[in-house]
Amino acid sequence: MKELPEPIARLVDELKRLPGFGQKSATRLAFHLLRQPAEDVERLAEAILAAKRSLRTCSICHNLTDQETCEFCRAEGRNGKQICVVEAAQDIVNVEKTRHYQGLYHVLGGLLAPLEGVGPEQLNIQSLLKRLCAQGASAPEAHQPRAGASGGEGNRVEEVILATNPTAEGDATALYLAKLVKPLGVRVTRLAMGIPLGGELEYADSVTLQHALDGRREL
Repeated sequence: MKELPEPIARLVDELKRLPGFGQKSATRLAFHLLRQPAEDVERLAEAILAAKRSLRTCSICHNLTDQETCEFCRAEGRNGKQICVVEAAQDIVNVEKTRHYQGLYHVLGGLLAPLEGVGPEQLNIQSLLKRLCAQGASAPEAHQPRAGASGGEGNRVEEVILATNPTAEGDATALYLAKLVKPLGVRVTRLAMGIPLGGELEYADSVTLQHALDGRREL
């Protein structure tokens, strides 16, 4: 079988670096892009470069933003008494789609994975603790809260919601954070896990059923 021309092979190799892309899917996308008009491909490339160059992490919660702070940290109407801790910025999009949560966020930037060299120092954990200390918890390094949605004694954080995935790494990270946050006098909760809406017990595995039992609530 004749190998692909070098420019196409290079494009395929770069596309394979994207999550969820293997050799076949990367090759298919590469040929799809090559079939498009040059102006469409240039517009896509410019959009990627513009996003990469203009976006930064929020100085408060580490969400992606094109300003010093993100829209959630700037918003006056958000509930500053709650902070939802997520693994990555894209998780915020999913939480917001529920239109039910109105609190603030904190992006960890990953999960604890010692075997992969990811420890507490590689995550945005210290900045979370500083946020909590700045809003009421006693600590020597506590600083004055900023004005706005995330500051003020009236907006002292009362609950930290751990929204990590129900995986071994997600569970370990949640437990680690709970041990750090609870001594500060802040309530720590975790997203309920278990049988999805419309699911049937017949098709649920034992781990899912265990989470469903542990997360049961009174009617």
